[in-house]
Amino acid sequence: MYIGTTPRRSRRWPWLLLLVLLLALALWYLRSQDFDLGFLGLPGRERPTPTPTEISVKERMVLADRFFDQGKISEAIAEYRRVTELDPSNSTAHARLGRLLTLRGRYKEGLRAAQRAVEINSEDVENQAILGMVLDWNGDYDAAMEACLKAIDLDPNDATAYAYLAEVYADKGRLDRALQTADKAVSLDGSNVYAYRNRGYVLERLGDYEGAILEYIEAIALQPNLAYLYLSLGRTYRALGDYEGAIDEFMKATVVDPDDPTSHDSLGQVYYTQQEYEQAIAQFRKAAAADPEFANAYGHLGWCYYVQRRYEDAIPQFEKAISLGATAIEFYYELGLSYVYIGDCEQARPWLERALEIDPYAEPALQGLRSCEGQ
Repeated sequence: MYIGTTPRRSRRWPWLLLLVLLLALALWYLRSQDFDLGFLGLPGRERPTPTPTEISVKERMVLADRFFDQGKISEAIAEYRRVTELDPSNSTAHARLGRLLTLRGRYKEGLRAAQRAVEINSEDVENQAILGMVLDWNGDYDAAMEACLKAIDLDPNDATAYAYLAEVYADKGRLDRALQTADKAVSLDGSNVYAYRNRGYVLERLGDYEGAILEYIEAIALQPNLAYLYLSLGRTYRALGDYEGAIDEFMKATVVDPDDPTSHDSLGQVYYTQQEYEQAIAQFRKAAAADPEFANAYGHLGWCYYVQRRYEDAIPQFEKAISLGATAIEFYYELGLSYVYIGDCEQARPWLERALEIDPYAEPALQGLRSCEGQ
């Protein structure tokens, strides 16, 4: 015992109790604020799984335009299409979707989209101009001219409308007027890619291939991510007999836009012309793989098999092309002749007759029918 003193009660307990209380309050607060307490080994309130935020229609349009500028055509098509689904009244999305589908060789689908844009807003310059371009690529030149002139009436200074009108004039064979209109487009906007591309197209139709090449090169400098500009340039080299130059440009198109079936198809046609059939077949197959609805790829595959006398291989390719809407008369009479050469005139006659509906003087079709007389 301690003589002369009284033992003191320890003062540590009140402080420990206060500390525990403060800690409990802190944990309660953290839980109430949805803090994750897993690092303490304590159960916390489970957080909801985050979900991606849906971007607005306006943001999707900006994204689609950016994809187009970058040459990401598949992505741009997907975004424009998504905009039309989310906002069916967005005429600009319909119009730009129609243009890109047309550049990809999906002419009928592109036409439906471009027409829908004008149905929604017929007073929009871009809508009318794009409809003119799409109608022209669908071969409806009179309606294309009407749409382009309507666009110019809406805005007499719209360079793109003049550029598309120049292409229509060229396709109608009014080449002098086409050149004047193309010059007008360039004078209105010296940085308009369509103005230079279509001036090149007019010069190409005039037989001024060297001049056309310069215009196409200028267009590519303005927008190096558009495959159809390289296709235009390659086509001009091909017309000059410069197959190496054509192949180089078509190859660039396949690099710029690997998903574009028209690029692979154009490259395949050069190989076909040079009788390099295996390389041609490889490119036509790539075109079909890029877009299984691209009719010409199957017809051109049929060409390759036909000239190699692989008639049984050619037949399903021609039939596939025609079923998808291909209209080239060669597909019809070469399909008919393929049946003739395997001894099946019953199957041959309908195709040969359909070829004659397109051109009553198509000599290969007439020869095929003569071969089947008496059978």
